[in-house]
Amino acid sequence: MTNDDHTFDAAALARFVDHTLLKPEATAADVAALVEEAARLGVYSICVSPSFLPLDVPEALKIATVCGFPSGKHHSEVKAAEAAQAVANGADEVDMVIDVGAAKARQFDAVRADIAAVRAAAPHPTVLKVIVESAALSDHELVEACRAARDAGADYVKTSTGFHPAGGATVHAVRAMADTVGGQLGVKASGGIRTAADALAMIQAGATRLGLSGTASVLAGLTSDAPAPADAGAAGY
Repeated sequence: MTNDDHTFDAAALARFVDHTLLKPEATAADVAALVEEAARLGVYSICVSPSFLPLDVPEALKIATVCGFPSGKHHSEVKAAEAAQAVANGADEVDMVIDVGAAKARQFDAVRADIAAVRAAAPHPTVLKVIVESAALSDHELVEACRAARDAGADYVKTSTGFHPAGGATVHAVRAMADTVGGQLGVKASGGIRTAADALAMIQAGATRLGLSGTASVLAGLTSDAPAPADAGAAGY
């Protein structure tokens, strides 16, 4: 975003991005290429599977990983152990998946306890993002899952793993999540964000971080005269 014309440029958008590679077939060479591309693009972080940690990255680049991924159907103790090992291996941020079935059953105390177990295993300054799989939830379930994440001490709520057949991020879900957490937590939109227009729409709806696998393509689609979202600059919440 420039001071003169208040446009949202590629460099500003890049600072919202967790540059992501979570494909099961990913190799160490793929991750090395991801790190190189992340540094070139100027993104906020990379997000990779925990088996690739520890990992050497440029000092300015944060490392995020996942926990209980992608189903969330792991015992809380297993998620907690996975998160603790990831932090010991250098993760700055952990993106955990809730038990979506518990949210669908409206067992929100169980959802809260699950998140709290991971929070205890990965205390601050580790950033904890909670993947709620928004496309699989009703509006009520989504709001209550976000409240559970807030009450359990999470730093972000996140829309999607990108692996669920129900789909990824939507503007509607991001707006509902942002309204629910009311600036107390960040909101990460991920899953199916493939264009600059998609990315800007998510930020306008309240996203403070974006999970992208096609980052270079998204940034390339951002024209120099793209309007800045109202909350531009919130990356790294």
